[in-house]
Amino acid sequence: MTQHDPIVRMRHMLDHAKEAVELLAGRGKADLKGNRLLELALVRLVEIVGEAAARMPVEEQSRYPSIPWKEIVGMRNRLVHGYDVIDLDVLWDTVQIDLPQLIEELERVLC
Repeated sequence: MTQHDPIVRMRHMLDHAKEAVELLAGRGKADLKGNRLLELALVRLVEIVGEAAARMPVEEQSRYPSIPWKEIVGMRNRLVHGYDVIDLDVLWDTVQIDLPQLIEELERVLC
C-alpha cells in the first residue's frame, strides 16, 4: 500500500482522531482554554484528519457514505483559514463528540 492508497488515508484519519481524543481524556474544557500547547496540538490533529479526508478521491468517499466527508473537510478548512478566530468550544465538541463517532465508523470500515 502506498501513501496515496485510500485505506492508508483512512488509517491516518483514524490514528490522528484517536490521538486527539486521547489528549483530552480526563481533562475539562478549562484545561483546553488554559493550555496553549494542548490547543495547538488538537488543532493540528484535527487539521490532519481533515486533510486526509480532503485527499480521498470522490469515488472512494462515495463508497463510505456513513463518513461525513464534507463536514470533516469543512472543519479542516475552518481551522486553517480561520486560524485567528478558532472557537475553542467548537474544537472541544469536535474532539469530544464528533471524533469518537468518526473513530467508531473508521474502525468498522477498516476492520
